[in-house]
Amino acid sequence: MPHKSLSGSVSTPQLDFGIDMGNYFLNRVVDGFLKIGTVAASKTAAEGVYHAASKGSISKKNAEHTLKKMCKEGGYWGTVAGVYEGMEYGVGQIRGTNDWKNAMIGGAITGALMAAVTSQDRDKVVKDAIAGGAIATAINYMNINWMDLNPRHHRHHVV
Repeated sequence: MPHKSLSGSVSTPQLDFGIDMGNYFLNRVVDGFLKIGTVAASKTAAEGVYHAASKGSISKKNAEHTLKKMCKEGGYWGTVAGVYEGMEYGVGQIRGTNDWKNAMIGGAITGALMAAVTSQDRDKVVKDAIAGGAIATAINYMNINWMDLNPRHHRHHVV
């Protein structure tokens, strides 16, 4: 009986950059803003390209709309990430330890703050705080497990 197999390897290029603001706290906030803001803007650009391709044409109006949406989404999600990085770091400094609880508390505070800025609905603020804490904790857990499997990577430590 013939035997078929498929094997391969995928490696992704890694681009890392940083801006030294002279303060570890500010470095984390700016780093989070820039990296996640870039991801959000890229996602929006891909959606714009898909929309144009599905219509079969590109207009100046659609391109301008996509550009404005890229700026809006990049700014919003960059802000969320910057606030979260600052909150997680601050909680770690207050608690004097670096563990999953910092992510949970930082995520909950970030979720509540972002909801409070955009809504007066108390239930939304509470729900977003719960979601923010849960998502941040899950991501923290996933990162810890991934890094355990890849010893050449390291986590930021509370200074």
